[in-house]
Amino acid sequence: MGIRAVHRHADRPGDRTAAGDLWQDTRGLVFTTKYGTPIEPGNLSRMFSLRARRAGLWVIPLRNTRHTCSSLLVALKVHPKVAQRILRHSQIAMTMEVYAEASDAQVRDALGKLSEAMGGTG
Repeated sequence: MGIRAVHRHADRPGDRTAAGDLWQDTRGLVFTTKYGTPIEPGNLSRMFSLRARRAGLWVIPLRNTRHTCSSLLVALKVHPKVAQRILRHSQIAMTMEVYAEASDAQVRDALGKLSEAMGGTG
């Protein structure tokens, strides 16, 4: 789902109508309470866990989703500068040192390529 689709989904006139005079217009926020106000961090974490469980997914803390995203980007061989933009890091060092971990399989693959490049059998 692209960001425009997310915005269209989040901007439901029915929510505004149901909230009536209690609606607070906070333009720019994609996810809000039923009254249009920002979601409290604790409530967002609880909602995230609840929905993950309902979907039959392994529940991880919401703050770990950035790390999961970065690990997936590494596994998909996304260029680090692209990952930096996705993760919104101001410094590439943050992307490279904190989030871009190499799996054992990736290390073995890299060592195999290095061995082949140096005339080994891999």
